[in-house]
Amino acid sequence: MIKIQNENTIAARLESALYSAGRPLTLEELIKASGTESRQKTTAALDSIIKKMKNVFKAIEIVILPDGSYVFQLKPEYSSSVRKYASKPLLSRATQKTLSYIALEQPISSKQLLEVRGSGVYAQLKELRQLNFIEHQSVGRLRIYSTTEKFQKYFGIEGDVTALKQKLFKKIRK
Repeated sequence: MIKIQNENTIAARLESALYSAGRPLTLEELIKASGTESRQKTTAALDSIIKKMKNVFKAIEIVILPDGSYVFQLKPEYSSSVRKYASKPLLSRATQKTLSYIALEQPISSKQLLEVRGSGVYAQLKELRQLNFIEHQSVGRLRIYSTTEKFQKYFGIEGDVTALKQKLFKKIRK
């Protein structure tokens, strides 16, 4: 009886972590979330959850991504039919483009951002600073922008800026 309760607790913790994260989680993050320190118990529980979901749910799934992380998501074939019900995205498309440009080119000056992204960039920079996704250093009258640790954690990016740029360049080339 205790073993079943423990397995249910592990599964519940994993489900809640995947559901609430809103982003892919690494196996290491899921091991922590499971409350075990066992890679084997965690992967076994994840495999069990994935199998159960395939049998019970028709539109949602847990997917193992190529980098080994896990994500709770809507199946792609249903995304267009529910788009109108989805909540408003955290960032507008223009702000997402500005953020990705900062991530790709960092450190980058406000002058360069203005030239590339236009005058709307000032409101976007304010929004990104409020979310703590970017930070700046003042050099004379110029501000030099870069991404923050919160940005990396929120978007599931590990490593330094060089690794981030390499990942972004790979995605651009695809």
